[in-house]
Order: sequence, then C-alpha cells, then structure tokens
Amino acid sequence: MGVASYTQEFTCPISPARMFKALILDSNNLIPKLLPQIVKSVDLIHGDGGAGSIEQVNFTEGSDGGCDCKMTSSYLMLGDFTLKEEEIKAGQDKARGIYKVVEAYLLENPHVYA
Repeated sequence: MGVASYTQEFTCPISPARMFKALILDSNNLIPKLLPQIVKSVDLIHGDGGAGSIEQVNFTEGSDGGCDCKMTSSYLMLGDFTLKEEEIKAGQDKARGIYKVVEAYLLENPHVYA
C-alpha cells in the first residue's frame, strides 16, 4: 500500500471568500447545477457538512479581487493497485475545468455568494 499526493496552483479573479462559499460551502448545490452533464448530485454521507464530513459525488452516466487556488489530492492505494500518471493528469484537468466553470459563473453573476 502506498500514498501519492499531487498539488496544483493557479490564479483566479474571484475573491477567496466567494470561491470558498461556491466550491466548499455550497458545492453540493452549485456543481450539479453548473455541470449537470458531469455531476448528477452530491450527497452528504457522514457528518453535518462541516469539517470531517464525507460527501459522495455522483457522476452522470458516461461522464468520464482574486485568489490563488491550491488543490491537493492524496491517493491511498490498496494492495497491488497502481495509479498511472496520465490518470492523475486527467483527473487534475477535470478538477481545473470545474473551477473554471464556477469562476465563469461567478464572474457573470457578481451578486451570487457575495
């Protein structure tokens, strides 16, 4: 068993407070609304939505004043499972795509999450 971690950073024209509200506090509502072709729903599995809570992202069938955004993903590999670099890159690209959709939505709707 092994652990792999990857970090990516980029600049965003939306304030940290608005991005936090959109991507963390209300992501279970916003992400399925903005990306219905990819995310069907986000369900709370354990906890109250605060720190330590576990959310399940349900993907649709067939879906394969700014701030600096930093996202770290850690993968715990069980048994003989291995994770290929291109699989990690594809996941990072999809995650960044989600950020860009939320960013565009917030730029077009400056009153939302303000």
